Amino acid sequence: MSWLALIFTLLASTACAADPVQEALDRGMEAQKAGRTDEAIAALTQCTALAPKNARCAWELGWAYWSHGSWKEVVAAWETVQALDPSYPDLAKWLPKAKANRDAVASIRAAGASAPATAAPRAADGATVRLRFVGDVMMGADFPTPELPDYDGAHLFQQVAPLMRDADMTFANLEGPLCDHGETTKCKPESTICYAFRTPTRYGRYVRDAGVDVASVANNHAGDFGDVCRAETQATLNKLGIAWSGPPGTIATVMAAGKRVGLIAFHTSGGTNDVNDLPTAAALVQKAKLDHDLVIVSFHGGAEGADALHVPVGHELFHDEDRGDLREFARTVIGAGADLVIGHGPHVPRAMEVLDGHLVAYSLGNFATYGKFNLSGFMGISLVLEVVLDAKGKLVTGKILPTRLIGKGVPEPDPDGTSIDLIRASSETDFPDTAPLIGRDGTIGAR
Repeated sequence: MSWLALIFTLLASTACAADPVQEALDRGMEAQKAGRTDEAIAALTQCTALAPKNARCAWELGWAYWSHGSWKEVVAAWETVQALDPSYPDLAKWLPKAKANRDAVASIRAAGASAPATAAPRAADGATVRLRFVGDVMMGADFPTPELPDYDGAHLFQQVAPLMRDADMTFANLEGPLCDHGETTKCKPESTICYAFRTPTRYGRYVRDAGVDVASVANNHAGDFGDVCRAETQATLNKLGIAWSGPPGTIATVMAAGKRVGLIAFHTSGGTNDVNDLPTAAALVQKAKLDHDLVIVSFHGGAEGADALHVPVGHELFHDEDRGDLREFARTVIGAGADLVIGHGPHVPRAMEVLDGHLVAYSLGNFATYGKFNLSGFMGISLVLEVVLDAKGKLVTGKILPTRLIGKGVPEPDPDGTSIDLIRASSETDFPDTAPLIGRDGTIGAR
């Protein structure tokens, strides 16, 4: 090779290697794919600064902000794309959705501006117990191909564990089995998307270490890998010292602040306590009341998704499955003696109400659902719910501790407090006569 050819080759390779725009874009997309949202935003912001007229940089930056639930920033990035290239692929589909999410958040925050700063607690009748609850937990799945968090899940709860541990008792809904075996019949050989979850049993220790004392195994994914994995899940939880309820007739028992607390978990299938069998539900609550100081009912019910924010009157259907008349269910179990009702399943936070002094929370949303869930819009908004009950099981006070899911589903505290405003707005709309008072600081009290 001549010296002149060598010089041209070196210049070409140097120019290629030194393209800062492409390098920032590649770094941002790689971080976004791996679920490292903050790193993706930083790299893609650099990309847009280096190349303000590069629509690809702005488009990918919008997706990074989408994963963060930062809707104003999503819209700003994609309006830049629109100005640069109005026909950019998929822009016409996703920009209106981003604007709708932005406007929805702005609306609930505006509505909450008139809420009191805080909700005063009620005088307790006897000694109190302080409980905390989180919604759906699915820590990653190893089927059909592994989609598990970085560091094998060791840091999944790192930012929210202090909120979970700070209680006399902590509850979670375990969405899917803890299992290393089993087979599933949910997915056809030709399926490209399969919602069958199986989390390795070694992940169970992360739930325990985050402070969970009792879990629901009553949901539509508990049986994804059959009876083998139901049994393996139960054995894993037993080994970890986590009480559980779900199969017909099961009542979990936990000691909390000197009180014997019973928890009964319901769903809508024959393999669990059935949310649609109201007489049996009432009888099971009455049975638990005989030898427990407090009885908590959890249910996995209702429709799912971004359109399931509200609790309708009557039965809810999802893919032709009867997911329960949740208002009637709550009234039935409280009438039978339940002290608190906690819901999960719709994948979004829902309204709360107070019935005869007892709190009903209709959905806590996704809490730590890694890799397999749609977390757009309010499906990425969550909370840790604190409830303080007195000796008679009535609400003394409570608090919404707002969280959100970022990246592929890693939970972190939400500095914007979105779930506070969302639950307040939904409660006042769905239950105008029985909604609790929710302060701007997230405190909850009966009106």
